[in-house]
Amino acid sequence: MAVEAQAKPNMQGNEQVGYDFSLFFRLRMMFSAFWNSPVRIKIISLTVALFVIILVTAYVQVLLNSWNAPFYDSLARRDISAFFHQLGVFGIIAGSLLVLNVIQAWLNQMTALYMREGLARDLVNQWLQAKRALRLASSGLIGVNPDQRLHEDARNLAESTTGLAIGLVQATILLLSFIGVLWELSSGMVFHFKGASFSIPGYMVWAAILYAGSASFLSQFVGRRLVRLNADRYSKEAELRFALMHANEHMPAITIAGGEENERRRINLDISAVLAVIRQLAIANTNLTWVSAGYGWLVLIIPILVAAPAYFSGGLTFGQLMVAVGAFNQVNSALRWYVANFGPIAEWRATLMRVTDFRQALTEMDDKTPMPHTLVFDRAAPGTMVWTDLEVSTKTNDEATENGFRISEGTITINAGEHIMINGDHGVNRRLLFEVLAHQWYSGAGTVSLPPMEDMLFVPHTPYVPTGTLREAICFPDDTDAYDDAAVDAVMDKVGLGRLKSRLDTQARWDRLLDTEEQKAVGFAHLLLAKPKWIILDDAFEGLEAEVQAAACAMLADLADVTMIYIGRSDAYVHALSPRVLHMQALALQEQSTAIDTPSESADADLKNEKKANTR
Repeated sequence: MAVEAQAKPNMQGNEQVGYDFSLFFRLRMMFSAFWNSPVRIKIISLTVALFVIILVTAYVQVLLNSWNAPFYDSLARRDISAFFHQLGVFGIIAGSLLVLNVIQAWLNQMTALYMREGLARDLVNQWLQAKRALRLASSGLIGVNPDQRLHEDARNLAESTTGLAIGLVQATILLLSFIGVLWELSSGMVFHFKGASFSIPGYMVWAAILYAGSASFLSQFVGRRLVRLNADRYSKEAELRFALMHANEHMPAITIAGGEENERRRINLDISAVLAVIRQLAIANTNLTWVSAGYGWLVLIIPILVAAPAYFSGGLTFGQLMVAVGAFNQVNSALRWYVANFGPIAEWRATLMRVTDFRQALTEMDDKTPMPHTLVFDRAAPGTMVWTDLEVSTKTNDEATENGFRISEGTITINAGEHIMINGDHGVNRRLLFEVLAHQWYSGAGTVSLPPMEDMLFVPHTPYVPTGTLREAICFPDDTDAYDDAAVDAVMDKVGLGRLKSRLDTQARWDRLLDTEEQKAVGFAHLLLAKPKWIILDDAFEGLEAEVQAAACAMLADLADVTMIYIGRSDAYVHALSPRVLHMQALALQEQSTAIDTPSESADADLKNEKKANTR
């Protein structure tokens, strides 16, 4: 298909950076997004209202241009009564135009508002569909700094689309309105040359077209680099903003390490990259100003020069000359709309390109094979989890180095209510097994049969505390009304957060106010509230004090009929739950004989001996 051919991604090495889409395809994509948006009816209603206002405004502008003839003729005759009468007519026309302009400005702002709402919500909905954001992050440069595309690019695209679309429609209507006026005036222009008299049909119209056409051609030639430069600028601005945000988030660690100078150099490099692009943009815009400003000043005299032969030969009165000048300027302004807006159009195309590339990349995440050697996922029999000849690879593409691990016990069946702990060889990335069970890592071999995802709860090594209230953080990802107040209060006491019960509904950056131990306590509070059938923990006790680990494991031990899989090493987990121990064996060590850990009286000693070998 033609569209599929156009959709070939641009690549830099293995880094996806965008798509070779046509402008028509990008516009059709965005139209489809808006058409399926909940704000569609509002946008259509505002668009119709804007079109009507623009039509009425154009009609009143034609009346204003026609008013030039009697007004300037009254000046030429020195007719005071006619002069004041025409001033009164002008007041009515100007007042009408003022009201219409105010209404149009309001409709313009409302249209931009609802377009941004539709676009922003559509992009966020596409981004936060299951696993798309995570897959996009590993898709190359197109997945870098999605916040820039979701926020700034969406805002710029919505606002510029509204402004440019209204300007284009207004210029088109003015062109159609005044080109007839200018054509009719041209019919009265008679030229005399060496005793011969002749007229050129539509003389002023052709002059306006030639003048505006030459300006458009030169603007296109001079400003052709602006689209790419604007896209580069938005990308570099996003990188700078991320660098500043990243430094701000980790400022305590930077300060303690004395790394301010290092961070200053990094941020200054990003600032230099932004300034370099802006410098190129400044040169390109300056060159474009030679064309736009030059033609802008020439328009003051060009229509008079064009109509002068007919005026001096007596074919036009002074009032008719001014009508012709006014009509020429209106036609020229309409034709030169593209010239005057070449810079904004270039910015609009740049943001359209970035937004549509981002949206297309998101929609492709569902169909894209994320990694080679894809694992097979299946639904397990009720009350079981089965890993058949499971091997997990670290390869993310065909060129990556083969590495990974296998479960040395071979095919594993975990029954409901069991307690499991999974250790690993030195250098094994145990977290990949956690991601496999969470259906987020696909590279490897074998079959993974899992219970329903809604029956499982995953506790990551690094806790996530969302912004908002503490109640929202504890209930995440469920809604706050999913659990009653008494249940929330009870689990807060159990996990040691009882002192914060009075601040449950306080909005704050809880990820900064709470230390790591308290953030993990928030995760355990949700675990106790959710009461899942299966709990998978990714070395969740690492870094916690021994007494805190013991208290957490005691809470887990009190959960009846819950299957627990702990990936990592924890003395407290062994003491409290007496788990069956499995082993992750590095693929490079398959040929070597490896002892299989089993729960025994020596388990504590084995765990202590392996502490130093525990790398992530």
